[in-house]
Amino acid sequence: MRRLRRAGGRGERGVTVVELALLMPVVLAVALLIVQVALWFHGRQVAEAAAREGARVARSSPFDSGAWEGQATAKATDVIRAIGPRLLSNATATTSTKDPDERFVTVTGNAVQVIPLLPELAFTITATSGGPVECFRPDNGGEDCE
Repeated sequence: MRRLRRAGGRGERGVTVVELALLMPVVLAVALLIVQVALWFHGRQVAEAAAREGARVARSSPFDSGAWEGQATAKATDVIRAIGPRLLSNATATTSTKDPDERFVTVTGNAVQVIPLLPELAFTITATSGGPVECFRPDNGGEDCE
């Protein structure tokens, strides 16, 4: 009876190491994927904050001012540099208008890539913010904004 127990126990030696060797790549891949998603999400937050601040500058500039594009892109770029220059690489800010009364700022960049085998296009982040140009009129029935 003693020999049978030993023989059954010897056949399973090292099974834990083999199981660990098979499961560890999966566990590491899941951990890296979680970190990648977190970095992408944080990069998206940086892009949205930069677009929002650039749009705030663009919307508060006067109608006849032709310098709002440069001011808005400079503000968006400054926000990216201040918050997370490494979180959003190759970041660019562009301005656009849909109507003469609406101004938008779009920030585009790439999130930090932790998983090297995935294509870089999967981590491209684009955020747009904007709205109507702010117009302040005096209470005494002053002139139009245009």
